[in-house]
Amino acid sequence: QVQLVESGGGLVQAGGSLRLSCAASGRTFSSYGMDWFRQAPGKEREFVGAINWSGSRTYYADSVKGRFTISRDNAKNTVYLQMNSLKPEDTATYYCAAKYWKVATIRIDEYDYWGQGTQVTVSS
Repeated sequence: QVQLVESGGGLVQAGGSLRLSCAASGRTFSSYGMDWFRQAPGKEREFVGAINWSGSRTYYADSVKGRFTISRDNAKNTVYLQMNSLKPEDTATYYCAAKYWKVATIRIDEYDYWGQGTQVTVSS
């Protein structure tokens, strides 16, 4: 079993930065690809980016490429989402998700574990 807990959300002005964290329980964290999603009110959950189990490969949605960076620290069982140059359209609840030995799965129903989400609000 793996439990995921996101943190770091909040209110920020457009152009600002936030760093989200996703802390995982369990001793097999390094066996999971870790993905980030977001969901705005009234919209479907969308893929933001992903990182493979070793951290050697990352993937990003076009909408965040060049502004967001995903990293992980397997010693701390934590994955991060650094968000820079934030825009009002980045406002959403952000979720991390884990898939055993796979990365950038994207199909929401195929993930093994999800966090509870953390709210990010970007004011204009």
